Amino acid sequence: MRASAACQVSLRSFGVWRAGIAGLTAIAVLATGAWLIESPISPALMMSAGVASLACIALGASLWRVPSASLRWDGRAWFLDATPGALTVAIDLGPWMLLRFTTRAGVRWLPVQRLGLEAQWHALRCAVYSPAAGDPS
Repeated sequence: MRASAACQVSLRSFGVWRAGIAGLTAIAVLATGAWLIESPISPALMMSAGVASLACIALGASLWRVPSASLRWDGRAWFLDATPGALTVAIDLGPWMLLRFTTRAGVRWLPVQRLGLEAQWHALRCAVYSPAAGDPS
């Protein structure tokens, strides 16, 4: 298998990711509320439900913010904002992918959607699944 041609995409559109985060956060908070309604009311239970709901909202808010980035493949290596690293596909739903970019400093998760990248989407998908130049696989 030969390496894919070089490509570069600017990751700035995260609407699908944000809709998913908002939906999951709402479901978690509503499920906690339903659990509270169906349980015998006690101060400890109400406090637990409140803490769980606040934790869900805080987690949703932290996942909501995704900084813009430039992702580049040169045929041999991946670069995120000029930092080299390894890229793997964690989830691929066709028009949406969750990519894992790993460097020595750590891991950064990249939600990538076709919407906003229509002209570059095919090249990006080819690149994420292609081996690096010189890779025997």
